[in-house]
Amino acid sequence: MKTARATAAGGLDRAGRRADPLGTNSEIGRKLKQYYDDLISEAVPDKFQDLLKQLEEREQTAGPAAAAVSDRE
Repeated sequence: MKTARATAAGGLDRAGRRADPLGTNSEIGRKLKQYYDDLISEAVPDKFQDLLKQLEEREQTAGPAAAAVSDRE
């Protein structure tokens, strides 16, 4: 019982290693972080970059009047 309590409290497991307080959730977290890191390191497709550039150009040419109207909506 003492080993189970120490493990549950973040102590050492039977082999003397640090026990993972989150258990299997830690593995899920690691996998999600790896997936997210891979996702954000991907390049943005050219089509999306072109669309973003067009949007920025329209916002700049519309000026503050268009921004004021959109703020009211």
